[in-house]
Amino acid sequence: MSLENKVAIITGAARGIGFAVAKRFVADGAKVVIADVDDEAGEAAAEDLKSQGEAMYIHCNVAERLDVRNLVAETLNAYGDIDVLVNNAGIVVGADFLDLEEEDFERVLSINLKGAFLCSQAVARHMVEKVQNGGEPGCIVNMSSVNSVLAIPNQIPYCVSKGGMSQLTKTTALSLAQYGIRVNAIGPGSIMTEMLASVNSDPAAKNRILSRTPMLRVGEPSEIASVAAFLASSDASYVTGQTIFADGGRMPLNYTVAVPDDA
Repeated sequence: MSLENKVAIITGAARGIGFAVAKRFVADGAKVVIADVDDEAGEAAAEDLKSQGEAMYIHCNVAERLDVRNLVAETLNAYGDIDVLVNNAGIVVGADFLDLEEEDFERVLSINLKGAFLCSQAVARHMVEKVQNGGEPGCIVNMSSVNSVLAIPNQIPYCVSKGGMSQLTKTTALSLAQYGIRVNAIGPGSIMTEMLASVNSDPAAKNRILSRTPMLRVGEPSEIASVAAFLASSDASYVTGQTIFADGGRMPLNYTVAVPDDA
């Protein structure tokens, strides 16, 4: 699954799953652009990866069209091409339905869904032009979630944004298939990022997660990165418009599983 000399933009890659994807891509030979709004973490992430390969950081608020345009322009200026886009940037705002503020709903959808659209459109324009000039088609990988299908009552905008990401993946894949450009998504389940780290010290919270996870463990960011590496590689050359759920078996589950005391 080599990505040797491929140029990849990964949004929201300063930490968490995004950084794990960036790390895997660099290990597989890609030149990686980390796009994020956290400049300190983004610069540190890029410096970390430079010890293993080529990486750079570019500040980008994916919800802002001019930021996205600058991201594409700076990437092309630095590396001359874009082969892979991973739309990973996303935020969560928790609130009960009756208390959810309009501004919070708009902010989550603006980053999680509109941002993926803006980045996909800007990068796809370059990819299409490259194909029309005889170059190789690129690919787009969207970071969705099991919550594109499953719902959490106090995570309304997040679930809505990921449901939209599912349809964005399908419609974009159909639109770009004529150029050989593939578009797929990953639907992670419970992954051990900073947001979930607290469950290690909260037995009740950990039990709730494991009870809905047949594999009886929380996933690692590197496991999501492995799926991204597959989808970005030529091994997935006939895969487009799909969402791969990496969730420890949660999606097929129709009940909760018994959790051993020592789990």
